[in-house]
Amino acid sequence: MTSIANIFTPDHARYEGVRPINIYLLRLMYFLMAAFVATDAWMTIINHAGPWDRFRALAFCVWAAYPTLAVLGLIHPLKMLPIMMFTIFYKSIWLVIVALPLWQAGALAGSPAEPMTKAFLWLPLAIVAVPWGYVFNNYVRPAKTFPLHGSVFGGFFALSSRS
Repeated sequence: MTSIANIFTPDHARYEGVRPINIYLLRLMYFLMAAFVATDAWMTIINHAGPWDRFRALAFCVWAAYPTLAVLGLIHPLKMLPIMMFTIFYKSIWLVIVALPLWQAGALAGSPAEPMTKAFLWLPLAIVAVPWGYVFNNYVRPAKTFPLHGSVFGGFFALSSRS
Protein backbone atom coordinates (compact mmCIF):
# COMPACT_ATOMS: atom_id res chain seq x y z
CA MET A 1 0.00 0.00 0.00
CA THR A 2 2.92 2.35 0.60
CA SER A 3 3.96 2.20 -3.05
CA ILE A 4 0.49 3.42 -4.08
CA ALA A 5 0.69 6.22 -1.52
CA ASN A 6 4.16 7.15 -2.80
CA ILE A 7 2.90 7.97 -6.31
CA PHE A 8 0.65 10.64 -4.79
CA THR A 9 3.38 12.13 -2.57
CA PRO A 10 5.41 15.04 -3.99
CA ASP A 11 8.92 13.90 -4.90
CA HIS A 12 11.31 16.78 -4.23
CA ALA A 13 14.45 14.77 -4.93
CA ARG A 14 13.59 13.45 -8.39
CA TYR A 15 10.74 15.58 -9.77
CA GLU A 16 11.08 19.08 -8.27
CA GLY A 17 8.20 18.47 -5.86
CA VAL A 18 5.83 17.07 -8.49
CA ARG A 19 3.89 13.93 -7.64
CA PRO A 20 5.13 10.80 -9.47
CA ILE A 21 1.56 10.12 -10.69
CA ASN A 22 1.75 13.38 -12.67
CA ILE A 23 5.09 12.32 -14.15
CA TYR A 24 3.68 8.93 -15.17
CA LEU A 25 0.56 10.53 -16.69
CA LEU A 26 2.69 13.08 -18.56
CA ARG A 27 4.84 10.31 -19.98
CA LEU A 28 1.69 8.45 -21.01
CA MET A 29 0.40 11.58 -22.76
CA TYR A 30 3.72 12.15 -24.55
CA PHE A 31 3.73 8.51 -25.66
CA LEU A 32 0.15 8.72 -26.94
CA MET A 33 0.98 11.91 -28.85
CA ALA A 34 3.97 10.27 -30.52
CA ALA A 35 2.23 6.97 -31.17
CA PHE A 36 -0.99 8.32 -32.62
CA VAL A 37 -0.86 12.01 -33.57
CA ALA A 38 2.69 12.02 -34.96
CA THR A 39 2.22 8.73 -36.78
CA ASP A 40 -1.00 9.85 -38.47
CA ALA A 41 0.39 13.30 -39.33
CA TRP A 42 3.68 11.98 -40.73
CA MET A 43 1.92 9.30 -42.77
CA THR A 44 -0.39 11.93 -44.24
CA ILE A 45 2.57 14.19 -45.08
CA ILE A 46 4.66 11.39 -46.59
CA ASN A 47 1.82 9.90 -48.62
CA HIS A 48 0.36 13.19 -49.84
CA ALA A 49 0.34 13.69 -53.61
CA GLY A 50 -0.10 16.98 -55.42
CA PRO A 51 -0.11 20.53 -54.14
CA TRP A 52 -1.21 21.23 -50.60
CA ASP A 53 -3.88 23.62 -49.43
CA ARG A 54 -1.75 25.99 -47.32
CA PHE A 55 -3.94 25.77 -44.21
CA ARG A 56 -4.26 21.99 -44.37
CA ALA A 57 -0.49 21.76 -44.82
CA LEU A 58 0.05 24.04 -41.84
CA ALA A 59 -2.22 21.91 -39.66
CA PHE A 60 -0.42 18.69 -40.60
CA CYS A 61 3.00 20.27 -40.10
CA VAL A 62 2.02 21.38 -36.59
CA TRP A 63 0.48 17.95 -35.89
CA ALA A 64 3.70 16.32 -37.03
CA ALA A 65 6.06 18.66 -35.17
CA TYR A 66 4.70 18.93 -31.64
CA PRO A 67 4.09 15.22 -30.98
CA THR A 68 7.47 14.37 -32.51
CA LEU A 69 9.03 16.78 -30.03
CA ALA A 70 6.89 15.19 -27.30
CA VAL A 71 9.15 12.13 -27.54
CA LEU A 72 11.60 14.20 -25.49
CA GLY A 73 8.91 14.35 -22.81
CA LEU A 74 9.37 10.64 -22.22
CA ILE A 75 12.85 11.48 -20.91
CA HIS A 76 12.25 15.01 -19.55
CA PRO A 77 8.53 15.24 -18.73
CA LEU A 78 8.68 18.55 -16.87
CA LYS A 79 10.85 20.30 -19.44
CA MET A 80 8.35 19.48 -22.18
CA LEU A 81 5.32 20.88 -20.33
CA PRO A 82 4.97 23.76 -22.82
CA ILE A 83 4.01 21.19 -25.46
CA MET A 84 1.34 19.81 -23.15
CA MET A 85 0.05 23.33 -22.41
CA PHE A 86 -0.03 24.06 -26.16
CA THR A 87 -2.04 20.88 -26.71
CA ILE A 88 -4.53 21.71 -23.97
CA PHE A 89 -4.89 25.28 -25.19
CA TYR A 90 -5.46 24.60 -28.88
CA LYS A 91 -7.80 21.66 -28.28
CA SER A 92 -9.84 23.69 -25.79
CA ILE A 93 -10.16 26.55 -28.25
CA TRP A 94 -11.18 24.18 -31.04
CA LEU A 95 -13.79 22.45 -28.89
CA VAL A 96 -15.29 25.83 -27.88
CA ILE A 97 -15.34 27.50 -31.30
CA VAL A 98 -16.05 24.49 -33.55
CA ALA A 99 -17.57 21.56 -31.66
CA LEU A 100 -19.69 23.39 -29.09
CA PRO A 101 -21.69 25.50 -31.60
CA LEU A 102 -22.28 22.42 -33.76
CA TRP A 103 -23.38 20.41 -30.73
CA GLN A 104 -25.69 23.21 -29.53
CA ALA A 105 -27.27 23.34 -33.00
CA GLY A 106 -27.69 19.56 -33.02
CA ALA A 107 -25.40 19.32 -36.04
CA LEU A 108 -22.24 17.72 -34.58
CA ALA A 109 -23.28 14.09 -35.09
CA GLY A 110 -22.41 13.06 -38.62
CA SER A 111 -20.53 16.28 -39.38
CA PRO A 112 -16.90 16.36 -40.56
CA ALA A 113 -16.01 17.73 -37.10
CA GLU A 114 -17.34 14.69 -35.23
CA PRO A 115 -14.22 12.45 -35.46
CA MET A 116 -11.92 15.24 -34.29
CA THR A 117 -14.30 16.10 -31.48
CA LYS A 118 -14.20 12.48 -30.31
CA ALA A 119 -10.39 12.55 -30.36
CA PHE A 120 -10.29 15.86 -28.50
CA LEU A 121 -12.65 14.64 -25.79
CA TRP A 122 -9.63 12.92 -24.19
CA LEU A 123 -8.53 16.43 -23.19
CA PRO A 124 -9.43 15.97 -19.48
CA LEU A 125 -6.68 13.33 -19.21
CA ALA A 126 -4.11 15.89 -20.33
CA ILE A 127 -5.53 18.47 -17.91
CA VAL A 128 -5.29 16.00 -15.02
CA ALA A 129 -1.75 14.97 -16.00
CA VAL A 130 -0.33 18.51 -15.82
CA PRO A 131 1.07 19.50 -12.41
CA TRP A 132 -0.59 22.93 -12.35
CA GLY A 133 1.22 24.13 -9.22
CA TYR A 134 4.53 23.47 -10.94
CA VAL A 135 3.30 25.25 -14.07
CA PHE A 136 2.25 28.27 -12.04
CA ASN A 137 5.52 28.42 -10.09
CA ASN A 138 7.75 27.96 -13.16
CA TYR A 139 5.86 29.58 -16.03
CA VAL A 140 3.42 32.11 -14.59
CA ARG A 141 4.88 33.52 -11.40
CA PRO A 142 7.69 36.00 -12.07
CA ALA A 143 11.19 34.70 -11.41
CA LYS A 144 13.28 36.29 -8.68
CA THR A 145 16.32 36.36 -10.96
CA PHE A 146 16.46 36.96 -14.67
CA PRO A 147 16.94 33.62 -16.47
CA LEU A 148 19.60 34.85 -18.92
CA HIS A 149 22.51 34.98 -16.43
CA GLY A 150 25.62 33.65 -18.07
CA SER A 151 24.30 34.19 -21.58
CA VAL A 152 25.29 36.85 -24.09
CA PHE A 153 22.50 39.10 -22.79
CA GLY A 154 22.92 38.18 -19.12
CA GLY A 155 25.49 40.88 -18.45
CA PHE A 156 23.27 43.58 -19.95
CA PHE A 157 20.22 42.54 -17.94
CA ALA A 158 22.24 42.16 -14.76
CA LEU A 159 23.59 45.69 -15.16
CA SER A 160 20.24 47.23 -16.09
CA SER A 161 18.46 45.68 -13.09
CA ARG A 162 20.86 47.26 -10.54
CA SER A 163 19.44 50.75 -10.79
